[in-house]
Amino acid sequence: MKLHELRDNDGAARKKKRIARGPGSGKGKMGGRGIKGQKSRSGVAINGYEGGQMPLYQRLPKRGFNKPNRKSYAIVNLGMIAKFVEAGKIDAGAPVTEEVLVQSGLVRRKLDGVRVLAKGELTKPVNLEVSGASKSAVEAVEKAGGSIKVTAPVTADQAAE
Repeated sequence: MKLHELRDNDGAARKKKRIARGPGSGKGKMGGRGIKGQKSRSGVAINGYEGGQMPLYQRLPKRGFNKPNRKSYAIVNLGMIAKFVEAGKIDAGAPVTEEVLVQSGLVRRKLDGVRVLAKGELTKPVNLEVSGASKSAVEAVEKAGGSIKVTAPVTADQAAE
């Protein structure tokens, strides 16, 4: 085989169909769009339109409910707290509040409060003061010799006073 004999396999490379490039192209004049009408124009997208029939997304019943006043917590795992304590970013001797977690960079913003979950191992005793904690997280912290104080989250009304 020589360099000039190299070529693609048959059917591997297909030429792009050039639409609306004259009658010789086989897709000339109207470019496969038919005559007149909304769909023959450019910039038209009729997604979900079913020709006047009630569209599927409107025929199906609505399901579910999004609670308008639901709480959204910043989530922290015990393993991450342990990592930050070992790195010296969090002082395990002092009480670890939500503000301390934000200042250390472990939590970006506390939203409606911080909730501690039990993923990971806690090696040193830590005294946490947070808005929420899972049962297994409370057990794991107490097993490590620390304590968790779960406080009620501060609402926007209380913060304004």
